[in-house]
Amino acid sequence: MSKVVVGLSGGVDSAVTAYLLKEQGYEVVGVTLRTWVDSDTEVSKCCEMEDARRICLKLGIPYHIQNVGKDFCKYVTTPFVSEYINGRTPSPCVECNRYVKFAGMRYVAELLQADFIATGHYARVVRLPNGRYSVQHTPTSKDQTYMLYKLTQDQLSGLLMPLCDYTKAEVREIARKAEIPVAEKSDSQEICFVEDGCYPQYVTERAKTVFADDYEKIANRLGPGNFVDGAGKILGEHKGIIRYTIGQRKGLGLAFGHPVYVREIRPETNEVVLCEEETLWGSKITCTDLNFMSIEEPAAGETIRAKVKIRYRHDGEWADLKMQEDGRVLITFEKAVRAATPGQAAVFYDENGYVIGGGKICELR
Repeated sequence: MSKVVVGLSGGVDSAVTAYLLKEQGYEVVGVTLRTWVDSDTEVSKCCEMEDARRICLKLGIPYHIQNVGKDFCKYVTTPFVSEYINGRTPSPCVECNRYVKFAGMRYVAELLQADFIATGHYARVVRLPNGRYSVQHTPTSKDQTYMLYKLTQDQLSGLLMPLCDYTKAEVREIARKAEIPVAEKSDSQEICFVEDGCYPQYVTERAKTVFADDYEKIANRLGPGNFVDGAGKILGEHKGIIRYTIGQRKGLGLAFGHPVYVREIRPETNEVVLCEEETLWGSKITCTDLNFMSIEEPAAGETIRAKVKIRYRHDGEWADLKMQEDGRVLITFEKAVRAATPGQAAVFYDENGYVIGGGKICELR
């Protein structure tokens, strides 16, 4: 009997994951990673431990809690604040998956001498003919491969994701029939560590800690500044660059008689550049902080072809990816893409839906 450590968030997806694996004959152990603490209750909001404990009691499996708060602060919340202060829009779940969740679960699995770890993600883990592991896009609307592109080969090699062939509706029906107590629990729609979903307040409150030595240099970015056009003409006043992202139209507080959009954020001058809709489209971006999954990292000068998603809900566009001497990749799209956003992930897929790799958007061309 193989032992598997299942990451339990307290939600229905991870609960059904544990249930299915137990039904398949695995020795299942439930684990919740305590990532952060709520200021009032001192209970990690994103890892609802009471629900996770109830799930384990129902399934008759052991339950453990592992504190990963220091790593969560280092790899998720601190970079989250820094990215917004520097005019970028972060992807905290991508960083959390690699450096906190999967790393933390592998650590627990080693302590418990487990053979596998498992999660409730909607993705398929595949070992390819070249010996490397990748995740494959699933046809459901819940596909989560975009958020998993940064996982390492070591993390993928012992990973099970049994929900890859199920829809969300099917998962809930399994939970109902098994009388799992969270069968009707709604999905979380917010950033887990931002209470009440008010991320500008979160960034503002934590900026003094994150930028302890340079706070005076960045303090003006938290307050009002100028909306400008591409030529630098002042169009109005904004409420702080951390409140805006590329492509945003609503909430600007300006009336021009026609729609305008955020085109660029300039942290050094505390300016937000506005534009007409057509200016948001471009055919080239550069990415850094790369991770390759289905293939080894290409050599400088080498070009590969891939379908590239520039945001979670993006369908993707075909492009040529050319490795640069500085370790970045230049992506040239066949068709222009709208509102590519620095700080967000660009994820590369092959024709079979396997994740080739991905990186962080750092420059628009």
